[in-house]
Amino acid sequence: MPTVEASCATDRLCKQLMDLGVSGWIAEGGYWVIIKPLRIVAIIAIAVLIRFLIVRTITKLVTTTSNTAVPSILRPLHEKVPSALLDATAVFPERRRQRAEAIGSVLRSFVTAVVLGIAMLMVLAELGFDLAPLLASAGIVGVALGFGAQSLVKDVLAGLFMLIEDQYGVGDTVDLGEAIGVVESVGLRVTTVRDGRGVLWYIRNGEVIRVGNKSQGWAMVVVDMPIGFVNSEEATAVLREAAAAVAADPELATGLLEPPDVIGVEQVTVDGAVIRTVAKTTADGQLLVSRELRRRLTEALETSGIADRIAAARLFPRPAAPPGGTDAGRGGAT
Repeated sequence: MPTVEASCATDRLCKQLMDLGVSGWIAEGGYWVIIKPLRIVAIIAIAVLIRFLIVRTITKLVTTTSNTAVPSILRPLHEKVPSALLDATAVFPERRRQRAEAIGSVLRSFVTAVVLGIAMLMVLAELGFDLAPLLASAGIVGVALGFGAQSLVKDVLAGLFMLIEDQYGVGDTVDLGEAIGVVESVGLRVTTVRDGRGVLWYIRNGEVIRVGNKSQGWAMVVVDMPIGFVNSEEATAVLREAAAAVAADPELATGLLEPPDVIGVEQVTVDGAVIRTVAKTTADGQLLVSRELRRRLTEALETSGIADRIAAARLFPRPAAPPGGTDAGRGGAT
């Protein structure tokens, strides 16, 4: 059995009571009945208070993300470029709020685990447990779990940085390599993507090497129209009239950021010239604008009669001139 002096040797208050002439058994009883419980209660209360203050700070940080003054750490990568390039790349407040809520949830869980874990170790120390073997065992277990769960840690870290950088979110159309489709859910470990055939892909975040997001910021529609060997200036004028009609359509105004521009002959092939038309659109309006632009450009060529001339040139190509300028029908005979 430990003596009263040995029990009080490491406690200043207990030693002060004994120095004041308090009986040994009273000092020992007060040490275990009053001092120890009060210390444990104080440790728990301080831990709860610290957790409350940190969680409250995180919650306020998450709440302010719906405003314009967003901390730099929560800004997506595409919002850290010069402001002149952000005309069409602003993130909607609702999307930012959802992303911040996910990050805040992770941070709150991490803070809770750390603070309560430290408090539990301090309580065990107050109860007289030797923490050295416990910490050594926890370190060995942590190393074993680290080696066995490397892929899990990699997935979680990749998912956390993906959320912070806002690489993609629910509803975005993304290209993750073999999986190309719409993001249905985003987690810290796994992202699910539904492709065009309805297949649901489960992609581990740690295995994502590159991300092509087709829903962030603006998009570019590129339409190449072959015109054969028709006069390129005439075809360009017809296509520009059709592009102007697309820009004037009120139903397409919300999807267009800049009017369509017919930039001219892009390339020349054995089948003739190819004229390129480009249009800067929003990410959501890209498909609608591209389909309507292709339709109207095609109709413009048909209405102007250029399409018939292109078809006729393909059906009845001009015969090539014989070498030396001689008549092919004569066969070189005299």
